[in-house]
Amino acid sequence: MAALQFACSINDSPSLRDLCVLRGKNLVEHDMTKGAQLRQLIAKGCVAMPGVPNAAMARQVERAGFEAVYVSGAGMANATAGVPDIGLLTLVEVARLAGYVASAVKIPAIVDADTGFGGGENVGRTIREFEAAGLAGCHIEDQEFPKRCGHLAGKSLVSLDQMVTTIKTAVASRRDKDFLLIARTDARAIEDFKGAVKRAQAYVEAGADAIFPEALQSADEFRDFAREVKVPLLANMTEFGKSPLLSLEELSDLGYRMVIFPMSAFRVAMKASEEFFRDLKARGSQSDWLDRMQTRKELYELLDYDPAADTWPGLRG
Repeated sequence: MAALQFACSINDSPSLRDLCVLRGKNLVEHDMTKGAQLRQLIAKGCVAMPGVPNAAMARQVERAGFEAVYVSGAGMANATAGVPDIGLLTLVEVARLAGYVASAVKIPAIVDADTGFGGGENVGRTIREFEAAGLAGCHIEDQEFPKRCGHLAGKSLVSLDQMVTTIKTAVASRRDKDFLLIARTDARAIEDFKGAVKRAQAYVEAGADAIFPEALQSADEFRDFAREVKVPLLANMTEFGKSPLLSLEELSDLGYRMVIFPMSAFRVAMKASEEFFRDLKARGSQSDWLDRMQTRKELYELLDYDPAADTWPGLRG
């Protein structure tokens, strides 16, 4: 079998060096960054971004024909660490996990940056780590730490001035001008609709490229928000929350450019595995589930892996 080599960009962040894998060719240099690709996409229309907790699901998203993918903060916390979405993962952990996703697919990926993993220079480091990991962008929210799911009660906000400073720091820290900085505001649930609009407009003035209004409560609110805030908007279509489940077409018509489905695939997968484990415990065999499983061949195809080949073509991002 032919000898395999390490292929690692010299610019890789030290915390992400283990993204470099044994492979038979060098990393491909792209003329256009992932951030630039994403900006082109949202300039053309509304982009659906299914949420994933890991790189294998990201490959499925790409194979299904989606043009971008969302790395869910809740998904990483719930699926990888088995903990709630309350800010327990560190920047290093999130950058590594999101970097796996970005490296596994050619399509742009954005990631949930929670509250920025600290204030001041910490936010700058967050942006640089995500750029080094190959992400197209991230969203940072205006909750106080420790944060909570945006559709739960009991949240609190940082001051408007503090969030404006966070955004300005993030903008100044960018090395790639096309890295998409999305400011999320949770003000609708804590203040009111007008408070959310006011904060969003201030975040745009501070340099945010796009706005993520969390937990809007009706189609009319989604429409009215888009009329007031004139930058690309991201809509969160999470299930079992405060917002109505609107279609991609409906949100596009309302003026939105990005729609995330952060936990949908994870919830489907967890429900299926729960039923499988219950049945396996009862019967002691998985034989009745074979037709519902991804086969070994299908998995290898998803991973671009040919066991008979001397080399693996490597990561895609």
